[in-house]
Amino acid sequence: MQNIPEKRRETDSLPGPASRDGEGRGDSEGDAQGKQADAERETLMMELTRLVQKSVRESSWWEKRGIDCTILTAAFISLPAGFLLLGSSQLLYFLSGLLIMGVAHAVITVKGAHLASHGALSESPAWADFWAVFFIEVCGSFSARAGVQAHVKMHHAHTNVIGLGDSSTWKMPFLPRSVYLFIAPLAVPIITPVVAVGQLKGQSPLQIARTVVCVCVGFLSQYYLLRCVSGLSCGSALMVMLLCRAMFSVTFIHVNIFQHIGLPMFSASSRPKRIYQMTHGVLNLPRNPLLDWTFGHSLINCHIEHHLFPFLSDNMCLKVKPIVSQYLKEKQLPYQEDGYVSRLRLFFHRYQELMVFAPPITELVGVQ
Repeated sequence: MQNIPEKRRETDSLPGPASRDGEGRGDSEGDAQGKQADAERETLMMELTRLVQKSVRESSWWEKRGIDCTILTAAFISLPAGFLLLGSSQLLYFLSGLLIMGVAHAVITVKGAHLASHGALSESPAWADFWAVFFIEVCGSFSARAGVQAHVKMHHAHTNVIGLGDSSTWKMPFLPRSVYLFIAPLAVPIITPVVAVGQLKGQSPLQIARTVVCVCVGFLSQYYLLRCVSGLSCGSALMVMLLCRAMFSVTFIHVNIFQHIGLPMFSASSRPKRIYQMTHGVLNLPRNPLLDWTFGHSLINCHIEHHLFPFLSDNMCLKVKPIVSQYLKEKQLPYQEDGYVSRLRLFFHRYQELMVFAPPITELVGVQ
């Protein structure tokens, strides 16, 4: 597990009741210092929030939502070309159609579903709910209610808290490392609707019916177009659907584990304040032109910003990134970044420690 840099050793840099500065002083003075430290920690998040909110207020609709909506629209517009190219008998054209379909599917089901789960596509609650159902259920073949519950209400609210938001759903310790990292993710398109069915337990009959209908509409629509527009046989259509939906699944699983697992973990009874929880438990990957478009900035190079301010769109996360990074560095808080290949190498060589055995809880002294 990655350690916090030496200059940010827990007992040296984080104020709190476990600090030795108050030894030998009266209890009342120690209590006062503890309250003052708590107030300072709360002020850090509030001060950063004011800076970010100021930037949001000064931004246009195009910056806040327009750019991301345009990228999603472009993905849908590219689909007819993909269907037509998939009907070609020439291999180059067919592969081009497969690539277009795979990229468009990733943009719609990863970037679109992620933004929709946070309500970042519209200020209207009604439209936000509609887009969540459309992107998560119709396009992504998963339950919108379960997706929002697992991602927004659990993962974001309890980031790196063991047993709550510790990304444990991505761990399959019974698999060898090569199979887990490079082969098993290819089954995500098949596993997703199966898991969605299991998540329907406890939902109302109306919600169950809506999810089943929406998932079937999304699946059958793509299948029908591949048969009628692309002219593919039944088996070929199903194989193309699998290939398109699995094209970025390996990278999708990698991104999900690289940015949290291996970083400090916390127990539910001794969790730090929000700004410490997110800065210690979240990591940014470097910018990547392909992944920036398909997954979005909030999942790649602005993941810290996204966890601190999950209501922001991808483009707004990118815009406030300099504000957040500069502020955290000025306050001597971690701003963790690492390369994709570097993280892959780390997980490959330390797979047993990070993915098979439960990671140890890191207690940030004084910020529980």
